[in-house]
Amino acid sequence: MPEYFNAAAALLPPSLRAAALALPAAWRAGSEDLRLRLGRAPTLRLPEGERPFAQSAVTAEDLAAVLEAATGCSLHACADQLRRGFVCAPGVRLGVCGAAVLEGGALTGLRGVSSLCLRVTRPVPGAGREVLPRLRGKSVLVISPPGGGKTTFLRELVRTESDAGVRVALADERGELSGLTAAGLPGFDVGRCTDVLAGAPKADAALMLLRSMGPEAVAMDELGDASDAAAVTALLGCGVRVFASAHASDREELLRRPVFRALLERRAFDALVRIRGVGRARVYEADDL
Repeated sequence: MPEYFNAAAALLPPSLRAAALALPAAWRAGSEDLRLRLGRAPTLRLPEGERPFAQSAVTAEDLAAVLEAATGCSLHACADQLRRGFVCAPGVRLGVCGAAVLEGGALTGLRGVSSLCLRVTRPVPGAGREVLPRLRGKSVLVISPPGGGKTTFLRELVRTESDAGVRVALADERGELSGLTAAGLPGFDVGRCTDVLAGAPKADAALMLLRSMGPEAVAMDELGDASDAAAVTALLGCGVRVFASAHASDREELLRRPVFRALLERRAFDALVRIRGVGRARVYEADDL
């Protein structure tokens, strides 16, 4: 599916874009992200690790050009996203690192951008098909280490439930689940009964969707803090199922985090799906909670 790699490469300045598009087809097909670090050679991340794709070092002008392309030359319009460390461009999530700007102890922005991560997001139809039938009618938490396939599987869960007639609302904070396009439409197949609210903090978006769309299930990617947990609790209290994901290698690691320990003790989820890598393949394991 070269179009997904091309969407990320399109944000690069011309010289780097040409180098990226000249990479071997197998590398482009297996790519996970493109990384630009100031003063270092740009790299392509593959399942086996990072590989440089150009010899020249990334400049501050290169980083600025990518940000301008991703934001439509309007950093101000994306200020709220930048405070959360990313920018949503059509079909691409751009991670941003640099010097934090703090006001009153709160992160209000970034300056002196030092590195960028252009995530290559692509659908994988059929991902986890062996466990999906066991999840019908359940609230589901999906876990894996970073880059382990949580978002891909969550998207498939949303699509299959939606195509089965379940009204699913997608609180898509970073635009990755839906592959949001410039026209504001899902670029990925997220099912015939799915409504998407993208770009807002997931906890706020989930409660907005609850009030406005009458969902039977709400999907939220990468739960992390108390506000996310409170939104999950509110949804369940209204009889709405939750499909969510979190960073963790296994249940024991999840239980070491107070937010998730409290959710599991309340039996907020009916099933836990763990994704683990075996070579370049992914193994999906589903257990009832």
